Amino acid sequence: MVPILLLLLSPALAWIPVEDWESGNVTASVGDAGQCLCHVYLPETSFPADRVQHMQQVSKDLILEVEIQMNKMTSYEGMLEVYLKDLLDLTVRVAMLESSPDNYIKLDFELLRIELREFEALVSQLKGSLNSSSPLFDSLYTEIRNMTLIVNQLETYDKSNLEVIRIEFAKLQKKLEECQKEQEIIKPDIGNCNHTGILSISKPTVVQLNAHLAASYQYGGWGKDSKPVRGYESMYFYGAYSSANVYDFYLYTNYEKLILRSAFKQHDIPNGWVGTGNNYIVHGNTIYYQKNSPFSMSKLNLTSSRYDYRVIPAASEKFSYSYSASQNMDFSADENGLWVLYASEGNKGKIVVAKIDEKSFGVEEEWNTGAFKQLAGNAFMACGVMYATRSVDLNTEEIYYAFDTKTNQEKHLSISFPKFQEKYTNLHYNPTDQKLYMYNSGYYVSYSVRFNKQ
Repeated sequence: MVPILLLLLSPALAWIPVEDWESGNVTASVGDAGQCLCHVYLPETSFPADRVQHMQQVSKDLILEVEIQMNKMTSYEGMLEVYLKDLLDLTVRVAMLESSPDNYIKLDFELLRIELREFEALVSQLKGSLNSSSPLFDSLYTEIRNMTLIVNQLETYDKSNLEVIRIEFAKLQKKLEECQKEQEIIKPDIGNCNHTGILSISKPTVVQLNAHLAASYQYGGWGKDSKPVRGYESMYFYGAYSSANVYDFYLYTNYEKLILRSAFKQHDIPNGWVGTGNNYIVHGNTIYYQKNSPFSMSKLNLTSSRYDYRVIPAASEKFSYSYSASQNMDFSADENGLWVLYASEGNKGKIVVAKIDEKSFGVEEEWNTGAFKQLAGNAFMACGVMYATRSVDLNTEEIYYAFDTKTNQEKHLSISFPKFQEKYTNLHYNPTDQKLYMYNSGYYVSYSVRFNKQ
């Protein structure tokens, strides 16, 4: 029988010096089954524990570095998607300039040039961070350079109209001066309802086209939180679509971010909670809007993303404002709290004012008014008074009716104010700045409200 030699090895065996094998540290014996066993006795100082510990630390550092680089790649991928989307928007704007350069002023070209330089710097930074020479980056560079050349070329066409541009700037400066004087006259007294009602409405401030840069997005709304939570006092919201539906909302940290179309959060309305109509507002960090099925008032908490709804049995789907279909429930907020306006068959199609209890999300009290909803362009609440509007002509709107929930008295008024476009789908009052916010044919428009304090 040939004996089998078994070596009982440990991971540290490779570190044993040759001289230790020859100095009696290795002994042999015969086992119970007749096999030959080889015993190796390792000296305590032969195992390099400090080396192993160092290797373990190096391994951990390498794993951490790999994770950091992977996170960077994920971040860069998201950044690249944003850059590509914004670059596409720029491409559309350059195409518009190219199709009609005479309609644009020097400032338009300079703004485009600045944005292009920013894009070039961002792409350079991204390329350097990734240490990449990908064809994707090369194509981005090429497109940015081409767009810059087009802008420069278009600007030369525009120089022939410098005199026209100077005249337009003079007109603009005059309008700004008039607006500044008007703002000095209308000084808001936030939170004070010690007055007899609205005295006048300022001229409109047309901010810009909506964040989608789509004039076809005729249905929507924008504005500020009427009861902001701490830290969100400057937040703005926006939502719009090409039909009278509610699919998503965008939130912006402040006015500057709204202008730059840089939302910090987007809420996509899930199936089962899709809304209709466009008279929604943000109040107490919660969006209130009209739900499709069942027909009800609905709310979305912007922090928890939690949805809830309440059916109002008396509310009818048959009566909407004159400018848009499906505007059956109109949410409003003022110095006295949260309201919802709707028409009922019991009130023969006239507007009903309902006070909402924010905690229970139910109706506290109701008032029947004398304003037919289908004749009104829109309505809003201010200091417990409902004001209804209607069209005077293509360029003029007026507040023609008021109902005071404190006294149950109604008034017929004629407070006219200009419109930017004929039709609008959202008009609401905000007590934090005493302004009206209007979504007017795809544009953000606002007005200052002046109250009669005599």
